[in-house]
Amino acid sequence: MAEDLSELRLDIPHSARVWNYWLGGKDNYLADREVGAAVVAQNPGILDIARQARRFLIRTVTFLAGEAGIDQFLDIGTGLPTMQNTHEVAQQLNPAARIVYVDNDPLVLAHARSLLVDTTPEGVTTYLHADVRDPGQILADVRNVLNLQRPVTVMLLGILGYAAPDFDQMRAIITELIDGVVSGSYLVLLDGSDTSDAARDGAVLDNYTLRTLDEFRECFAGLEMVEPGLVSTPLWRPNPTDIGTAKPIDSYGAVGRKP
Repeated sequence: MAEDLSELRLDIPHSARVWNYWLGGKDNYLADREVGAAVVAQNPGILDIARQARRFLIRTVTFLAGEAGIDQFLDIGTGLPTMQNTHEVAQQLNPAARIVYVDNDPLVLAHARSLLVDTTPEGVTTYLHADVRDPGQILADVRNVLNLQRPVTVMLLGILGYAAPDFDQMRAIITELIDGVVSGSYLVLLDGSDTSDAARDGAVLDNYTLRTLDEFRECFAGLEMVEPGLVSTPLWRPNPTDIGTAKPIDSYGAVGRKP
C-alpha cells in the first residue's frame, strides 16, 4: 500500500485530523487546528468527549477480549491512528485476536500502515477500505479475515453522527451489521448525545448529528445490554485507578450482546 498524500488537501480542514488534534496527536495542520479551536471555543467539552471516547474504547475492548472471551473485532470508522488502538488492547489480552479496521477516508488509507504496527505474530490486524453506509459489502469482504460463524464484536465509535445523519439510515446500518453476525456477538456503539445546548451548538459547527437517548436505546433493540447499560461514556465501567470521580458528558455509549 503506497502512502500518497499528494492529492490530500492540507489547507482544508478534515474531520479525522481535527479529531487527532483534539486528542493531542501530531497528524494535523493549521486548517484543522483552526476549526478544532473554533469548535472548542463553542463547546469546550468536546476535548473531554474526544479523550473519553478513547478511554471508552480501551475499557470496552478490555472487557470483550478478556471477560467476554471475544477474539474477533470489526472496528468501523477507524480514523487516524492514536494511542492504544483496538488491536493493541485486544492482543495484549489475547495474542491470537483478529482485528479488521474499516474506513473509506483516503487520508486514513494513506496512514493505514501506522495502524498495523505492534500486532502480534499469532493474531491478524488488517485494514479494509469500505464505507459504513454499505454494510453488506463490509460483511462480504470481511469474511476473508474473520470467521462470521463465530462471535464478532462490531464497533461503531463516533462515526454515524457524520456518516448517517438520518436516524433511519443509522438504524438500518446497525441492523444489517448485527444481522450478519452470529449469536454471542457484540455491538459497541458510541456517539454524541443531544443532552445540552452546548453540545447542540458544537455539533452544528462540526457538522455532526447528535442522537437522543431514545434513539440510542432503539439501536440496541433485541440485544442484551451489558451492565451498566446506556450511560455517558466516562460512566461505562470506569477503572478503579482513574483519578477523581467520573462525571457525565454529552457522549453516550453502550455494549450489547446478540442473544
